[in-house]
Amino acid sequence: MKLNITIDEKTYEVEVDAAEPESPAAMPYNLGGVNIGSAPPRVPAAAPVAPPAGSKAVDEEKVCRSPVSGIVVRVAAQVGQSLQTGDILLVLEAMKMETNITAPWAGKIANIGVKQGDGVQAGQVVVEFE
Repeated sequence: MKLNITIDEKTYEVEVDAAEPESPAAMPYNLGGVNIGSAPPRVPAAAPVAPPAGSKAVDEEKVCRSPVSGIVVRVAAQVGQSLQTGDILLVLEAMKMETNITAPWAGKIANIGVKQGDGVQAGQVVVEFE
């Protein structure tokens, strides 16, 4: 394959041999007659977070689930407390980063299913509202 390379306003024609056959992802991608580089990688859509096996059925409008797996660093809310949307319920540590778990809507807390130091799984119910 021959390429033209410009360095300091001088154009050089070079010949390049492919060391390995090109994968389909590295093939030129053409959109409407315009070469836009390599084909975009195909990434499957993220599956919705499913509740862990063995969990009971709950009213999804009255629970807050953990979006990630991690360790509870701090529980900021208390049973019986009235919260507004966005108020911090608890803080999780996942992959050396702290994540605030916030109230998805306004309401009064009926139950907090975790305590400081507990491990939680993605999709696990951590707080129940009245």
